[in-house]
Order: sequence, then C-alpha cells, then structure tokens
Amino acid sequence: MRWLIVGAGALGGYFGGRLLQAGEDVTFLVRPRRMAQLGTTGLVIKSPLGDAHIPSPPCVLAQDLAAPYDMVVVGCKAYDLTDAMASFAPAVGPDTGILPLLNGMRHLDQLSARFGASRVLGGLCIISAALDADGAVQHYNNLHTLTYGELDGSRSDRMRAMEAAFEPANVTARASNVILQEMWEKWVLISAAAGATCLMRAAICDILEVGAIDLIIGILDDCAAIAAANGFAPRPEARERMVAFLTAPGSTMTASMMKDMERHARIEGEHIIGDLISRVGPGTSAPVLLRTVHAHLRAYEARRAREAATPPT
Repeated sequence: MRWLIVGAGALGGYFGGRLLQAGEDVTFLVRPRRMAQLGTTGLVIKSPLGDAHIPSPPCVLAQDLAAPYDMVVVGCKAYDLTDAMASFAPAVGPDTGILPLLNGMRHLDQLSARFGASRVLGGLCIISAALDADGAVQHYNNLHTLTYGELDGSRSDRMRAMEAAFEPANVTARASNVILQEMWEKWVLISAAAGATCLMRAAICDILEVGAIDLIIGILDDCAAIAAANGFAPRPEARERMVAFLTAPGSTMTASMMKDMERHARIEGEHIIGDLISRVGPGTSAPVLLRTVHAHLRAYEARRAREAATPPT
C-alpha cells in the first residue's frame, strides 16, 4: 500500500514511522518547516517499546502532491480539519481510503461531505506522545494501539491490506467490525475525562481527594446517556473500564484539553463536548452537568479571544 500520513507530529510521526520500519511505502505530508527539520535530524522516535531513527523519511509539501495514494491517515486537531482536507485533496483518487484518527464524530460527516462516504473509514488510537524540543517523537508509556474499520462493519479488501501492512509493524493495530461502537465509547470516555478535569481544573486524584467522585460519575453518565440515545450505549465491560480509569486512586491524569487550557491554547471544546450535546435528540435538553462543562469551555474560549484582541498596555 502507498500511505500518505498527514503531518509528522507525535501521532503521525509515531504510527507512520512504525510503518516505515516495517517496510511500508509511507510519505509524510508536511509543512516546509517540518520538512527542513526532518531533513536535518531524520525522524526520531524515543519509546519504551523501542527507539527508531529514520534518516531520510519521505516527505512532500501540499503543492507537490501529484498522484493518489491508497490510504490517507489524518490525525490533526479537529479545528484544523478543513485546512487539512484542502492540503491532501490532490492525493485522493477513486480508490483512496481515508483513515481519520480524530476524536468525536463530526469529522466523519465533514470527510464524507468532501470526499464521499465510501472513502471514509472509522478509526481511533490510544497513545501518549509529544514532540520534544528537537522535533523527536517522545512516546511515554506502553500503549500504542490503533483500531480501524469500515463504517458498515464489512471486512473489505482494504481492511485485509491494512492488516497485512500492520502485522509486522511495532504497533498494536487491529481491524474492528464495530468501529462506530468503539469510537462512541472512546468519545464518552474522553468527554467525561475532559469534562471533569477541565471543569475542576484538577487531576483525578485531586477531585477524588475532595470527595467529588459523584461529579465524575455524573458527567460520565450524561455522556453515556447521549451515546445510548444515538444507539451506541457503552457496553458493560467498556463502562467498567471507564469507571476504573476515571476513579483510579492516586491518578494524576488530566485530559489533554485541560493541558491545552493550562497553556492558554486553542481547545477542541466544540468538537468534543459541543458536538456531543448537539446529539441529545429532538425535544430533549442536554444534561445540566454537561451543559455546565460546555459553558465553562466556551467561557474559556471567549476570554482567550478577548485577550488576543486586546492590545498590550
């Protein structure tokens, strides 16, 4: 397969690098600055599961895309998707598949509207990674899972081709025939984690320390109820894992959205929480706790915009 990885940041650099290690035909779609950096340092992965250094990773700029690829992997922030779609559009041909690794569901509608639903797969990944000061991909733990599947649950030829490509790669990758269910379950989990830690501006252990476990479970229940109303109630075993993760004693976990807030950066509040609330169903009000979370995130963005527009004194 010919793979186009949109971006060579923490997510794209990690999974694309592992495919390159396995001998796959991989090209990174990057901006000029990242291309220059990779030309100097190569693609570096630092991981408990094995380091890697790829001296000259194949890269291309958007204006130089000239032929379609078999699979385009998209892992940008949700608010960057419109620009990302424009950048990789020349790489999408009649038989190209598009594998998005974004959170939530709105991106499936956006990609389908732009490129056609038949090209779009479902996907999710679980990994804790970031670029360090030198542009190396720093992988922090033993989790590096990637799950993908056809939205209709079928086992297609491209699923078999992807399985063959991932089989020798140093990642935990698998095809799923219930990818939408799994994407909803992840959406419920990250919405609850973001909702609790952003609202309280605290880690899980701090919230538990003040006896507010009911707040965490209440937000989780709100998110799960919306999933159920859309036909994707979390399965019992998935809910058990969610509760265990969100109430683990001593957990210093904070959602990535809270980390973005602490950096005074842009957040995916509308894409994660806002879009979830929009799916409560006709004639039904969003749960109070979740609406409170949403208001908190919107107020943060409003303040951030106001401060950006205010000239320094």
